[in-house]
Amino acid sequence: MKDFLKNVLATVVGIIVFFMVMGILGAMSLVGMVAASSATTDVKDNSVLVLNLNGMLEERSETNPLNMLISGNTNTIGLDDMISAINKAKENDKIKGIYIEAGLFSSDSPASSLAIRKALLDFKKSGKWIAAYGDQYTQWVYYLASVADKIWLNPQGMIDWHGMASEHYYLKDLMAKFGVKMQLAKVGSYKSAPEMFTSDHMSEPNREQVSAYINGIWDNVVKEISASRKISADTLNAYADRLITFDDPENYVKYKLVDKLLYTDEIKDEVKKLLKIDADKDINQVSVAQMQNVKEKNSGGDAIAVYYAYGDIVDNLSDNIMGYGSHQIVSNDVCRDLEELAKDDDIKAVVLRVNSGGGSAYASEQIWNAMKKLKAKKPVVVSMGGMAASGGYYISCESNWIVAEPTTLTGSIGIFGMFPDVSELLTNKLGVKFDDVKTNKNATFGTRARPFNDEEMSYLNMYIQRGYQLFRKRVADGRKLSVDAVEQVAQGHVWLGQDALKIKLVDQLGGLDDAVKKAAELAKTDKYHTASYPGKADLLEQLMQKTGEANGNYLDAQLRTVLGSYYEPFMLLKHINEQSAIQARIPFYFNIK
Repeated sequence: MKDFLKNVLATVVGIIVFFMVMGILGAMSLVGMVAASSATTDVKDNSVLVLNLNGMLEERSETNPLNMLISGNTNTIGLDDMISAINKAKENDKIKGIYIEAGLFSSDSPASSLAIRKALLDFKKSGKWIAAYGDQYTQWVYYLASVADKIWLNPQGMIDWHGMASEHYYLKDLMAKFGVKMQLAKVGSYKSAPEMFTSDHMSEPNREQVSAYINGIWDNVVKEISASRKISADTLNAYADRLITFDDPENYVKYKLVDKLLYTDEIKDEVKKLLKIDADKDINQVSVAQMQNVKEKNSGGDAIAVYYAYGDIVDNLSDNIMGYGSHQIVSNDVCRDLEELAKDDDIKAVVLRVNSGGGSAYASEQIWNAMKKLKAKKPVVVSMGGMAASGGYYISCESNWIVAEPTTLTGSIGIFGMFPDVSELLTNKLGVKFDDVKTNKNATFGTRARPFNDEEMSYLNMYIQRGYQLFRKRVADGRKLSVDAVEQVAQGHVWLGQDALKIKLVDQLGGLDDAVKKAAELAKTDKYHTASYPGKADLLEQLMQKTGEANGNYLDAQLRTVLGSYYEPFMLLKHINEQSAIQARIPFYFNIK
């Protein structure tokens, strides 16, 4: 017995010591990460900026410490960081070129990819070179890589070139198997977001608008690749129709899609030739993350605030519709932040960077009101990213000026209310019985015992109609249009930015830099610098978050990976009762591929 107790005690002590050692090593690793994240990068002469196109592109990069420890992946790819790195590289005399490393890159929107491509084209104006290499190129990676002076491919690689499609799926019949159906009140024949739950096919108005924006985006892609690679648009479309994805790689050289077929170990020699250095010299490399710590030249002057608003628009953070780790535009937080920017005399103008398909109509109205008050104090310009539609357009329309990318999805002026009816599930499938006593005729409105009756639906439709009329008036007032003119382009219709310009829903085509320049012009300042809001939490602040929150973010990211395009509707159903009943949003998931 004595020996047994000794062994047990030794085991327990060993386990305790093991965890203590692991804890110390983990703490040392995290301290190292914090130090590395804040260290100033010293760029060596004759350096190359490496753009590793592997992972998911989002509006802003966000650090997840738990993900860093578990998977070794430090950050998402932030559009803001990517553009900043390219712009700094253009101005830095020590950086001679950009090397694009093609991988499994996924963009949050065509407009975001366009913004990167424009930055790369601007980089080339400095006289510096761009080269790209990959074992395979997806369509969006090739779209970015096509700006390169040299495009190289693995001799056994491929270029995925097949055209563009938007595949929609419908859950009505699936939900019916469980005795659940959606009751819908909406305004706008083009308001297609609820179709996923109320129909089994695409409506004709939705097919019309999807066809318009898919073809518009594809035409832009083909046009720009055609200009860069000197291949006609007709030829590029013929390649897509022939599905050259599976062609012999030698043919890609004949098609002028790539310049040379090379293995990985041959790439360094090619890059050294571009750098004009000897074969025995090392290549000095700098990453996008390292470029964030390269000091910018201080332009001084007045401050222009760039406020990032991206994700679902919600009333408060507990409205966790799309999952615990998803980014959200929380009306209470945004309204407070915009109020602070209005009070700050050092801020001469504000650029609201919007990338949102909408969300809660109530929250959108609150942010609209905050935008109106901000505009009374100083110029406000909106820069639209991938999407600024429905609620995203609602919060934008009160600004002084709106800048959109040609492929931004915007408009979608309309609202809806979607209410789950689970009465068949409860009564017929589960055997739940209901009875009630009431004081008034409509006292049981909203009961789970039955669906809405005709009279109740008429009340709901009147309420939705009133909300639509308010939305329409907000747009008319903000854009200085008549209500009738807005109605002609409303009804939930989704527009590309280039088409929205023609119907006066936006004022200018361009990116964030163009919006900043316009804000400075309206503020009547020639010398200015930008300041980003809300401030990103640094790594140390991230580490101070609750363990459960960090774990929730990590698990959410893994769930996204597993479910893919089914993630958002799954999470919507999971949290259907937490969301605001009245929604101003576009379809939940634009499956463009």
